[in-house]
Amino acid sequence: MKIFKSIVLAACSLLIATSLHAQDEPEKQKGYDPSNWFTGGSISLGAGNGTFNFGVHPHYGYTVAKWIDFAGVANFEYQSQRDGYNNKYRTTIYGLGAFTRIFPVHFLFIQAEPEYNFIAQKFIPNNSNTTLRQTLHAPSLLLGGGYTTSRSDKNSFTYLSILVDVIKDVNSPYVDGYGNLLPIIRAGINIGLNRGKRK
Repeated sequence: MKIFKSIVLAACSLLIATSLHAQDEPEKQKGYDPSNWFTGGSISLGAGNGTFNFGVHPHYGYTVAKWIDFAGVANFEYQSQRDGYNNKYRTTIYGLGAFTRIFPVHFLFIQAEPEYNFIAQKFIPNNSNTTLRQTLHAPSLLLGGGYTTSRSDKNSFTYLSILVDVIKDVNSPYVDGYGNLLPIIRAGINIGLNRGKRK
């Protein structure tokens, strides 16, 4: 737990230091620029030991400055699991959120993403026609960072990120049954829009 707190503290310190440094740099463009809009999204995929997970996370946002992006995000995830007794578990997750990405350098970013998810669970016991259903919801705050191929072409790039949910709500899809954080690994693409309207 001490190591985790140290990582979070270091990440927050870097966010503040980067923000202060970047604010001192002169911006080449002032005001609204339609070519700063972007879209894209990420996918998450995992399988193994009777478990399958697939997620899609489209986003739409705006580049406020060359070192910071804001975007709204939609979540959809499906999880399937089979235990040692051949019981089946099915989970469908829908949610909304928003992220802030800060780029201390053009190929690395730090990300903070609050979100709220609605979770529909099904339990299908082995050798039974009964299906148990449950609906849950949970807030999350995802913190982490990632690597991009390049941000030089007006915010068009591919990326890989690793995030963790620091709220650790008991119903969070990013926490296991023992309350341990599950790393969230996502690969995605960012596409700059309105390229013909660049100032």
